[in-house]
Parts: sequence; structure tokens; C-alpha cells
Amino acid sequence: MRLFVALSIPAEIRENLSSLIDGLRRADGKPKWINPDNLHVTLKFIGEIVSEKLSAVSDALVTVRAERPISLDFREIGFFPSERRPNVAWVGIHSAANLAPMVAEMNSVLTPLGIPREEKSFVPHLTIARFRETRLSPSLQTEIQQWRSRSFGTFSTGEFHLIESKLKSAGAEYTTLRSFRFVPQSPESQPS
Repeated sequence: MRLFVALSIPAEIRENLSSLIDGLRRADGKPKWINPDNLHVTLKFIGEIVSEKLSAVSDALVTVRAERPISLDFREIGFFPSERRPNVAWVGIHSAANLAPMVAEMNSVLTPLGIPREEKSFVPHLTIARFRETRLSPSLQTEIQQWRSRSFGTFSTGEFHLIESKLKSAGAEYTTLRSFRFVPQSPESQPS
């Protein structure tokens, strides 16, 4: 099983991002543009595990907590490693200060299960394309300038998901295996 932990993106923001991807794809169809239905905010890539380890991963993730929901603001377009030699195009995510500590806690609870800690510091982003050629076409550069200063939306969540990724010839297929509430319920929201 190939697994990762992610936040889901609400429909309104997904539609805004879909418009962005459609506009950029019309400008240049050569990059591999991500299907908007597959967009998610990856918090932790777990990788390949044997199915017998799934319950231990799930039991570890259920312990991850935050004091309040996480707010995310989707804006800006950028590139890894750089705009001059892009391998990946991304939309930036500006998050509440409690996101990075929660991701660090995920790393801590999964490390004893043999799941390696991330070496790089966590930088929230949303991958929208992968490039075969390491130069932006003039038409794509022009189109990007028209989208650069736009906001694609803001939302707040108290839930993350354990997702299985199956690689297929048509692209990755994602299945949510379990959802985790990471914010404690307030006494008034608990059933009596």
C-alpha cells in the first residue's frame, strides 16, 4: 500500500484552482497538469507499507492533536526549484502557525513504526503541474502573470485524512481510508 496524510480542499477552492489549471493548460499543454479532482494538501508522505501495518499507522495518527482548527489561504504561484528551471508548479499556502507543529507531531508518532522523518522542513504548497522541459513557454509566462496576484480561497479545518494512492496509467487514483479529527470537540458540541 502506498499511503500519505492530507487535508481535503473544499469545492469552492477546488473550482477556483480548476479555473487556474484550465487557463494555464490552454496557454501550454506540454506540462503534466494535475487533475483538479486529485488536489489535496499533503502533510506527510508515508510511502509503501505492508497492509498489516495499516492499523498501527492509523492508531498512531489518531493521537495527533491541535488546540484549534488550521486555517489555510491559497495564493501565489511558484516553482520548484525555480521559475527559470521549473520541475514543478505550485500554488502557495499560507497557514496558521499550528500547522507545522502538527506535521512535526505526525513525524514523531510515525517514526517508531519505521516511517522515516521528513528531512526537509515542511513547506505547505499545492502541486499543480510537473514539467518535462525546464523552461516556461512565453505563452505560459504571460498567462501566469494574469493569475499571480489572485487569491484562490481560504478555509479552516479540524480534520486530516489517511489516503491510499494507486498509480495507474491514467494517473494516480486516491482512496480515503480513514479521517481523523485533530481538534478536541467543545463540551457544547458533544452529544449528551
